[in-house]
Amino acid sequence: MATTTTSINPLSNPKGTKKLCELCQKPAYIQCPNCRVTYYCDKEHQKLDWDGIHAETCQLLIPLRTPLPFSSSADERAHREQQQINRQKQIIELARTHGQKLLFESRYDLVVPAAMLCLKFSIGLYGLNSIELVPSYLLLGEASIGLGRLKQGEDYLSQAQWTVLKTPECPNQIKSKLYRNLGLLHAAKNNYSEALLQLANDIYHSSLVYGTDHIHTTGGYFHMANIFLKQGSPEKSLSLYEQVVSVWFTHLSLLIEEHEKTANLEDPAAIVAGQDELSLDVAQEAEAKLVLNTIQTVVQEKILHKEDYDLTIKVYSALAMLYYILNDNLKVIELLNAIKKVIDNNPSEVNAKLLESCQQFRQIVEKNLS
Repeated sequence: MATTTTSINPLSNPKGTKKLCELCQKPAYIQCPNCRVTYYCDKEHQKLDWDGIHAETCQLLIPLRTPLPFSSSADERAHREQQQINRQKQIIELARTHGQKLLFESRYDLVVPAAMLCLKFSIGLYGLNSIELVPSYLLLGEASIGLGRLKQGEDYLSQAQWTVLKTPECPNQIKSKLYRNLGLLHAAKNNYSEALLQLANDIYHSSLVYGTDHIHTTGGYFHMANIFLKQGSPEKSLSLYEQVVSVWFTHLSLLIEEHEKTANLEDPAAIVAGQDELSLDVAQEAEAKLVLNTIQTVVQEKILHKEDYDLTIKVYSALAMLYYILNDNLKVIELLNAIKKVIDNNPSEVNAKLLESCQQFRQIVEKNLS
């Protein structure tokens, strides 16, 4: 973290200019000593912003918040303007992805700076009424729900919903995320029937884009399963958890398969077709950790009231593959040992195809760790 601050005197600013806090828009008295283009009302807001997003964007903000030198060339001005647009889009994507990652890590207070930065640049680039603002509202809405500020969360989601309703061409990806957040809001209010309805809408719109067996769609299944568990319906939860684990298991298996194909290529820049599509961003990695570890806990504690060896092995395997991708070898070995223990204790209960997949993955790990 930037442990030092640089004080500023508001009275020394050029006439007609005000330096405002990045987070609360109150008069600023300190600035980031690294980029020197970001300002805060106090050290608390500086630290919150640094931990939430500024550590990722500090240097990227300099060219966006520094006046461009004059150029008499129209081509040069057009080139610079396009560069600025590309930089703004980079900030928006980075803030959105990082905010989503923080949500999956339940670091809700840190989501707010990332979401606010995403919203600020989205408004500047697309205007106040654009559908491009909805992802920022959804980040703020879900963070507010996580912090227990349900009224504030509802306000953000209402703004998102109103923007979606005004946009007939709204992409199904955005509709899916809106319905998912509405489901989480109603679940937080213990209005489970409405929550399940909204999550069903989430799954429908996600399926239109990605299909029913895709990691983008599994979030709806996962949250539905959690609600059924709260309602005392473990059978319904089990079915949905199995769906979630199977989709992640398949996706991670394919990702490792593609990774192994590229491992021995002479040209390090060469990529097997499909690997880009399968690769996970930091938010998806955090989602996979949250979802699979939650289901692992449910399985281990026998909350489902049913011993399902295939589900147990599959969730352990999916987690092992995830940590293998993340280069956490200690976790991989720990999970492989847990898989072996389940198989050794219940040799006749395990699906033969699943057993073969586990053995193949163990061979990959042993080869690369030897």
